[in-house]
This record gives sequence, structure tokens and C-alpha cells, in this order.
Amino acid sequence: MIGSGFQNVFKIPELKKRIFFTLALLVVYRIGVHVPVPGIDTAALASFFARAEGTIFGIFNMFSGGAFERLSVFALGIMPYISASIILQLLTVVIPHLEQLKKEGEAGRKKITQYTRYSTVVLSIIQGFGISVGLESMSSPGGAAVVLIPGWAFRLMTVITLTAGTAFIMWLGEQITERGIGNGISLIIFAGIVAGLPAAAGNTFRLLTTGEMGIFIVLMLVIFMVLVVGFIIFVEQGQRRIPVQYAKRVVGRKMYGGQSTHLPLKINTSGVIPPIFASSIIMFPATIGSFINIPWIKNIAETMRPGNAIYELMFVGFIFFFCYFYTAVTFNPVDVAENMKKHGGYIPGIRPGKRTADYIDKVLTRLTLGGAIYVSAVCVLPSILITRFNVPFYFGGTALLIVVGVAIDTVAQIESHMLSRHYEGFLKKGSRLKSR
Repeated sequence: MIGSGFQNVFKIPELKKRIFFTLALLVVYRIGVHVPVPGIDTAALASFFARAEGTIFGIFNMFSGGAFERLSVFALGIMPYISASIILQLLTVVIPHLEQLKKEGEAGRKKITQYTRYSTVVLSIIQGFGISVGLESMSSPGGAAVVLIPGWAFRLMTVITLTAGTAFIMWLGEQITERGIGNGISLIIFAGIVAGLPAAAGNTFRLLTTGEMGIFIVLMLVIFMVLVVGFIIFVEQGQRRIPVQYAKRVVGRKMYGGQSTHLPLKINTSGVIPPIFASSIIMFPATIGSFINIPWIKNIAETMRPGNAIYELMFVGFIFFFCYFYTAVTFNPVDVAENMKKHGGYIPGIRPGKRTADYIDKVLTRLTLGGAIYVSAVCVLPSILITRFNVPFYFGGTALLIVVGVAIDTVAQIESHMLSRHYEGFLKKGSRLKSR
């Protein structure tokens, strides 16, 4: 069934064109990752990153697909765009103009997208300047300077190069979303993470052949990965469906409404934002401490690295906080209840208006607790596996959430294209992936 599904993909000219267009732009992105910024000693930079492992640089490097440690033209990756999007989402709560734009439909979304682009450029300029200044003070363990000729010429060139690189990635993502398949920004992050898997698998195979790693450990690792991936797919597809009934209305000679539907609430409403924010905040002291040669500061910084008990406890605490915080920002039960009331909808047994909003908020609060426990487990368990048991595999919890989530979205979009043309999908009837 899966094999016939893949054959059917290439029977639809439009879908085939979209898939090849997406793959072509992802190849362009991966080529750009290997184009370095001028004026950098790449060997000294690689030595520095090997010493700074476990800091906030690792997060940036993961999202940039390895471009940050090479300091390529795509070193900033898509992180400025993600940060700008999140900042604007948060500002819609406190700025009435943005909140109004959000409610204006397509025209409002286009305006917010325009603001996001401008904010991305501003953030890229600020981050690019900070990186250029920081690079001038960096050196390899052997004492070799990372920047060959420091000064304002290098700083200006680096800012322009990195900002242009981020703007180009942003354009690639928008083109993939519009003319390709899947969400472009998510697929770019997906491609950057997956690009490191072949090397990691090759390293594991090398350890197996040299006897440094037993076959039993490898089999257990594969089984563990399959179970975790299956668990992520199961939870990400999970929904709490609140039944909604629409009252019958007579307009002229026609009768409208009267149908039953449901309000779907995801278990993990906040997605991968909580672990990204949590790890960034906790790793910031470790990053600062790596540049300060004071013993007690370095000791504190060491406790903030992944694998330590204090780090894991703080990580879980911040994940819980950001799960509730981001869900509260992106989902407003009062607005949902008001929209239902305007269209004659109600939850059976619940009075429309404030009672409905309170009920939805109560259900969402319980779901968010389950979602926070799920995200914490997925993000912490692989970290413990890597650090405590020294399993040498590319298996980060946050990265795994992103990869599986993006894969589910993309497969769901391909399925919808195929089913709209009456072609059989990847999965058997009745068990197809539903759009997230």
C-alpha cells in the first residue's frame, strides 16, 4: 500500500512538480551552508566550537543545519525569522493595532507578515553585529585567532553577509510554502537537522565494527528510537474533541444550521516552542561562563550544561512554564466562545458566553498539563540517554520533535493532494494521517 502510494505521487503532475521544486530549493539551501563568510580561519573556528559544546551555540547550530559552526553565509539560519514571528505573536496581546490586524483575515495576515520580514532584517543586523564583534575575541585552544583581519571592515562585511543570508533563507521558505509542498520554514529546519543523521549513523557503524559498541546496545538504541518516534506521532495526532451543536436558523425560505460538529484541541498546543525557549534561557549562563576565567562562575556554568541534574530539573520547569504561557498567548477561549455564540453554536449542557469560555479554558488547562509532561519526557529522556549512558548518536529530544512534527505535516499535505485527485494515499483507508 505504501509502495503504491509513492507511485501515485508521481502520477499527479502538479504534485510531482511541487515536490521537485521543494527538493531543489532545499538543495540550494544546503549548498549555501558550506559557503563561508570571508576573513575567517575555519580550522580555528572549528576548534573553538568543539570546546564550546553544550552551550547556546549548539542550539543555533542545530537550527542552522551546521552553518553556524562553519560561519557560512547562512550562519544565522532561520532563527531571526522565528524570533520575529514569536515576538509579533506576543505583541498582539498588548498592542491593539496588531490584534485588529490579526482579526482582519487575509489582508491583516499579509500586513503582519510584512512586519515580520522587517523585524527579521533588524534582528539579523543586531545578531550579525554581535557575532562579528564576538568572533574578533575568539581563538582556538592553540591560540590561533578566528578572525584573520579584525576591524570595522570585517564587521560591516559580516553583518551584510549574514543579514542577506537570512533574508535569502526567508525567501526560500516562502517560495516553498507557496509553490512547493509543506511549510517552507519548517522544512528548512528539518533539512538542517536531518543533514547530520548520515554522519551520526556512520559514526555508530564505525564504533560497532571496531568493537567499541556492542550489537546489543545498537539494537536497543534502534528499538528505543522507534518507540519514541511512535509515541511522538501518537501524541501529536491526539485531540480532545469538544462537541459543538449549531442551532437551526430560518432565513427567508431556507433553514440553516442544525448540524453537529466538534472543537478540536491538541494535546501539545504549543508545539516545539517551549523546549527551544527553555534550553536557550538555561544555556545562556553556560555560554557566558565559557568566556569568563573565574572558577566559581565556570562551576555554575558547568551545572547548567545538559546531562546535569540541575539542568534537567530547570529544563522541565521552564518547559511547563512556556507550555502554559505560549498556549495562553496563541489560544484565547473567550474569542472562541464569542465566535461560537455569534454563529449560533453551543456546547451541549454548557451555557453560551462566559460559561463556555470557562469550560474550554478548563479543558485546555488539563490538556496543557499532559502536553507539558509529554514534551518534557521526549526532551529529557534522550538527553539522559546520551549523557548518562554515553550513547554516541544524533538523538536530541527537541530535534526529534521538530523532525517528526514536520514530517507529519508534509505527509498530511501530500495525502490531501493525492486524495483530492482520487488517488490512493500512503496509508490504508481509515488510518490516513490527519492534518495538524
